[in-house]
Amino acid sequence: MAKRDAPPRWDRKMQQRLARGEAAALGELYDRFASLVHGLAHRVLGNEQAADVVTREVFAHVWEHPDDYEPGQGPLRTWVAAVTHRLAVQRLRATETAALAETGHGCAEATEELERRVRHASVAARADYIVQAMPAPLRAALELAYFQRRDYRQTAADLGVTEDEARRRLRLGLQLLSTAHDTAAPGAPPGYGGAA
Repeated sequence: MAKRDAPPRWDRKMQQRLARGEAAALGELYDRFASLVHGLAHRVLGNEQAADVVTREVFAHVWEHPDDYEPGQGPLRTWVAAVTHRLAVQRLRATETAALAETGHGCAEATEELERRVRHASVAARADYIVQAMPAPLRAALELAYFQRRDYRQTAADLGVTEDEARRRLRLGLQLLSTAHDTAAPGAPPGYGGAA
C-alpha cells in the first residue's frame, strides 16, 4: 500500500480537541460534516428518520472515541464517512433482519436478498461520497455531462475550458466513480476501518 499524504493540520488539531473533550470542537465537526453524514446514512437506509438517528450515533461515536481516528490512514472526512457507513449498514441489517423475523421469512433467499440490498446501498453510498469528495472541476464536468446531458464540447463551453480539458475532467471523474464497486479503493469510506 502506498504511503498516504499526511492529513490536513485541521484534522489532527480537531482530533486533539475532541480528545480533550472540547464541546466546541464537536460543534465545528458537526457543522462541517453533518450534511455528508446524513446524506450517506440516508443513501444506505432510504429513510429520513433512520438517517437522523445514525447521524446522531456517528457524532456520539466520534465524541466518545476520537482516538479511533488514525491520521496516517487518511483524512478525518474519510474516517467519519467510514463510521457513518458502518453504522448505517448495521442499522439496515438489524432493521431488515427484524422485518424478516416478523414475517417469518428467515430462509436463505431472504438473507441473500438482504445482503444484495446492503451491497447495493453500500455502492451507492460510496459513489455519493466519491462525487462529494472529488475536486470541484471534476464534479462540475460530471454534473454537466450526466445530469444536464451535455456532450464534452458543450461541457467545455459551459465551463470555459478547452475540449481536451473537458474530456480529461470527465475521464478522471468517471475513473474515480468506477472505484465505487471496489471496497478497497482509496477514498471509498468503507476502505477506512474495514468494509461492511
